[in-house]
Amino acid sequence: MTEYLAPGLFLLLWVAHSWLVERSRWRSHALSWHMEEERRKWMQTMAKRELRMIDTNIISGLQSGTAFFASTSLLAIGAAFTLLNNTDSFLEIAQSLPALVRTSDPTAFQIKAIGLMLLYAYAFLKFGWAYRLFNYASILVGMVPMPKEEDRQEEVDSCVAKATAMCVEAGREFNRGQRAFFIAIGYLGWFFGDIFFVFSTLAVYTIMVTRQFFSPAHHAVD
Repeated sequence: MTEYLAPGLFLLLWVAHSWLVERSRWRSHALSWHMEEERRKWMQTMAKRELRMIDTNIISGLQSGTAFFASTSLLAIGAAFTLLNNTDSFLEIAQSLPALVRTSDPTAFQIKAIGLMLLYAYAFLKFGWAYRLFNYASILVGMVPMPKEEDRQEEVDSCVAKATAMCVEAGREFNRGQRAFFIAIGYLGWFFGDIFFVFSTLAVYTIMVTRQFFSPAHHAVD
């Protein structure tokens, strides 16, 4: 029974957490929502200053961080592929583990490795798209007219709205990729057994919810 319950719980909590911080009635209390509001304020501030190098440097920093995680995702996919290609070796190592976490089924092990690979592939897609969106955001920031051009206020508002929407969406895609990285830690528990998988999943999601709603970082921007 647990062989179906554990992965089912993992997927259910993934969907539930995404809904909680992005679509639920409580999303306005989440750290990610507060940071979206700060991004909007940032774009409004950007439109009022003539020196845009500050803003382009910030976007470059965000792009660099996103590129790092995208590259790490590719390395993680390679590591998962190594698990898949060396099933017998890892199963031999598993025999020395306590009986509670011991596994001997090569098919089950390979399924878990493929699932881990897909999880990191999903993260790569999110980080790759976030990188592209940050690139688009930098272009849209460059389109915003200078504040001294008062006769173009309507155009300024339109450009700021576009840059804001692009920047916010880039942040959301980055958050989704990072969320996949975090829950991959819980997923690793599956390699040590279904019971361990349940507890590792619950532990990771408890930490993620705490960071979103009750962490010092949340209180800093609340």
